[in-house]
Amino acid sequence: MADGFLGFPGSTLMLDAVVCALVLVVPVLAYSLHAVKVRRRYVLHRNLQVALGVVLLVAVVLFEIDVQGHGGWEKIVARRTPPLAPEQLSQVRTALAVHLVFAVSTPVLWAATFVLAWRRFSRPPAPGAHSRLHRLLGWLSAVDLGLTSATGLVFYYLAFVR
Repeated sequence: MADGFLGFPGSTLMLDAVVCALVLVVPVLAYSLHAVKVRRRYVLHRNLQVALGVVLLVAVVLFEIDVQGHGGWEKIVARRTPPLAPEQLSQVRTALAVHLVFAVSTPVLWAATFVLAWRRFSRPPAPGAHSRLHRLLGWLSAVDLGLTSATGLVFYYLAFVR
């Protein structure tokens, strides 16, 4: 089995691709929020959010297929050299558990934010009665996505880099 393209032993192509996505998603999200809050570019904000959602959905589906094709994350981590000590593997498990809290809640929040916006905002999108709830859901989604990214990077670091 070949290592991923970032050069860390044991990682896979899709693990490395998801790590890159985790690094890129936060600046794109920040730009999208700047576009709507400062520049009042509602269509651009909508389009960036749809693009982020599609890219992340495809990346996560391909990632899951890759991980399952390798027999699960523990088998992938077990390939690395040098192997992790038991206490290091325990840290990786903890990091993954924390990551999964955010990784599972993020798509739920994002889907609710998106579906409600799609149904309740005019076309083209403009501020309206739904704006207050959308702002709350949007910020919760953004914070959750940021935490998903941060905890995913911690998992990757603990499992493959150190």
